[in-house]
Amino acid sequence: MRNIVLLPGDGVGPEVTREAAACLEMISDRCSLGLTFEEHDFGGIAIDRHGTPLPAATLAACQSADAVLLGAIGGPEWDGAPERPEAGLLKLRAALGLFANLRPTKVLAGLEHLSPLRKQFVTAADVMVVRELTGGAYFGEKRLEADMASDLCVYTRAEIERIAHIAFETARARRGRVTSVDKANVLSSSKLWRGVVGEVATDYQDVALEHLYVDAAAMAVIMAPRRFDVILTENMFGDILSDQMSALVGSIGLLPSASIGATGPGLFEPVHGSAPDLAGLDTANPAGAIASAAMLLEAGLGLREAAVMLNDALEATLRSGCWTADLGGNARCSEFGAKVRDELACRLTGRDAHLELIAMNRGCCG
Repeated sequence: MRNIVLLPGDGVGPEVTREAAACLEMISDRCSLGLTFEEHDFGGIAIDRHGTPLPAATLAACQSADAVLLGAIGGPEWDGAPERPEAGLLKLRAALGLFANLRPTKVLAGLEHLSPLRKQFVTAADVMVVRELTGGAYFGEKRLEADMASDLCVYTRAEIERIAHIAFETARARRGRVTSVDKANVLSSSKLWRGVVGEVATDYQDVALEHLYVDAAAMAVIMAPRRFDVILTENMFGDILSDQMSALVGSIGLLPSASIGATGPGLFEPVHGSAPDLAGLDTANPAGAIASAAMLLEAGLGLREAAVMLNDALEATLRSGCWTADLGGNARCSEFGAKVRDELACRLTGRDAHLELIAMNRGCCG
């Protein structure tokens, strides 16, 4: 048995999580994966019900889970709360030791027209951002006064080394190129970053390394995305660049992410926010959540075959023209999820027939 904790969260989070979880349940039932699911409050809804975005019961459940699937958190209604929903996410990442955030962006053949950018720029773009997740200005000491504010950006050699190894290992399984993004011409933390990444690169002679300033990278991911294979960068730069790359595919609603550590459960979530103005309207795009569920299967549970089937079903749904409003279509969130499961059922049926044929052949061979 493998236990999956669901954190639907706020806004459209419950809607997209519902569709992704239904896909996981279908695969588990048909493939006898033994997945179990339990839902917990997290984010703004947890503030309303428990007075904190990360209740002790939620944290304990996540720590004992095999993987965690998150919807989305936050919204303007909690702007004045003593502790914002996003603070709960930072605490959860730290408590689970999730130091690496993997954010893939891939333009599917035949769907280049969904991007607002010219086809010549986005065709065949396939980029993985490896973002350091527990350091930098997001976690540094903070001061806020009437006439002065500061956010301390701190990185240690050990933090940079461990995320660099993740990036180089990821590149080895892809196309063998790492672009390390920093601002080493200005920031001391980036100077250390560049030096340590260069040292780690000596252990990966089969992987090419280039360094790029973040301002140049911001332009290149839009104008020449095929230049990139794996982008390795620090927390804030990775947050910004990976959101920016949603322009390549046409909507941030399509993008998944995985947050992983050295041990313990990973956290899987769509890149998009809670979109409170869309909450309850059944118009959100669940593709990012479903793609995150596929990452959960592969990166979180080691179930590559199941992940491939779910990704194939998702891509087939998009190629069929079943699009939600953010992509220019009129499919409801629930309709899109149902279409993915129809495609998934076809693949599961084909798998069952294939396995049955193998069993028959084995029987004939005695």
